[in-house]
Amino acid sequence: MRVAYWVVAGLLALFYLYGGGVKVIRSRDQLRPMMAWVDSMPMAGVRAIGLIEVLGAVGLILPPLTGIAPSLAEAAAIGFAVLQVGAVKVHLSRGDRQIALNVVLLLVTAVTIWLATAWW
Repeated sequence: MRVAYWVVAGLLALFYLYGGGVKVIRSRDQLRPMMAWVDSMPMAGVRAIGLIEVLGAVGLILPPLTGIAPSLAEAAAIGFAVLQVGAVKVHLSRGDRQIALNVVLLLVTAVTIWLATAWW
């Protein structure tokens, strides 16, 4: 179970670390080709989502790695599930039916939650 957690959580953390970092660093014009929804949200909101993703990625890895409050990894994974449910809602409300990535991320997050609860 531990190996499975580290593999799944590590991949999820890398994805969110990259995606969140991009949202924090890049301008609206640089984000638009990848994320059309940035036009419908204030840039401060986009940056906040990016920061949440970066902190969540750290939360998946650091607590279990250090042994300090490892249950925070489960909380980070639950936060990512909530984030993806919100992302699906945003996509569907804009008429964008390209939600496959969000659904896959939600499923991987659900596996991460299960592994985090089974591990402790």
